[in-house]
Amino acid sequence: MKRKSMRFFLVALFCAALTFPTMNVHAAVTGNETGTHGGYDYEFWKDSGGWGSMTLNSGGTFSAEWGNVGNILFRKGKKFDQTQTHQQIGNITIDYGVNYQPSGNSYLTVYGWTVDPLVEYYIVDSWGDWRPPGSSSKGTITVDGGTYDIYETTRVQQPSIIGTATFQQYWSVRRSKRTSGNISVSEHFKAWENHGMPMGNMHEVALTVEGYQSSGSADVYRNNLIIGGDSGGDGGDGSTTRMEAENMTKNGQYTGNINSPFNGVALYANNDSVKYTQYFENNNHSFTLRGASNNSNMARVDLRIGGQTKGTFYFGDGYPAEYTIDNVSHGTGNQEVELIVTADDGQWDAFLDYLEIH
Repeated sequence: MKRKSMRFFLVALFCAALTFPTMNVHAAVTGNETGTHGGYDYEFWKDSGGWGSMTLNSGGTFSAEWGNVGNILFRKGKKFDQTQTHQQIGNITIDYGVNYQPSGNSYLTVYGWTVDPLVEYYIVDSWGDWRPPGSSSKGTITVDGGTYDIYETTRVQQPSIIGTATFQQYWSVRRSKRTSGNISVSEHFKAWENHGMPMGNMHEVALTVEGYQSSGSADVYRNNLIIGGDSGGDGGDGSTTRMEAENMTKNGQYTGNINSPFNGVALYANNDSVKYTQYFENNNHSFTLRGASNNSNMARVDLRIGGQTKGTFYFGDGYPAEYTIDNVSHGTGNQEVELIVTADDGQWDAFLDYLEIH
């Protein structure tokens, strides 16, 4: 059958991967360097003091170590061509997790630049000995389960993406430290603009570990940059949050992207799944999954939240359709949302387009 042929082909590819060296291995970066790796743009930058090492792992993940540095930055994210504003690019979020062990001054942050105006920006979720930036707050933003203070500072004739220049720095600094969760990046951009801090055309957005006159280490074990979809929160204010299946983390032996009957993900066997971390302000929501079966047999996809099965989505044929599970109680805060196949009998595959939370 066609499905068995697909599995045989995937197993053959897996065996071939065991036979030949993987192409995703990357030697540790120890000097200033930019490039692409695992579908992400990366950069290692340090001044002349101390030492640092960055190991590039799959996707957006990486590990970093540094010692006795003046200033050092390790980051993986997305570089843009400086022709579009954040509104034109679309909603930006980052789902991340880091084992973060700084000794001295350091930031765990979303970092980047804009041009016209030239701005260096930080969304800081954790830090070392000192909470930046040491100036007076211009206001706050409450998002992703926490409150951030907003700051604006000025750098005079300092290194920048265009050379030595004078430019503004924008900051959102969380009042309580954390090292994992969802960061609604675009919501910070909007808050800054509402406080008279204009954003220019986008140059970069990246999950970043920065060390300043310090030593330390960090293992970024999750870093999913998501561009597009709806912004902010969990639909608790009557809005709808949409997450595209292809932007979720894929798990299982056969899970893979598809481009027909829509751009999405196929789950071919039991324990194939996609998942991501969602922040819930409220305890109860409805969940709508758009999907299809690969044939006339009924496809079944379970909804798990926080490791608990909350219901099952059903798709009866190859025509894309939406199936809704209403009034799901799931707890608040950051929760892992997973779409998983557990009832596969060899007669169908599940195609997933997007998940909406109402």
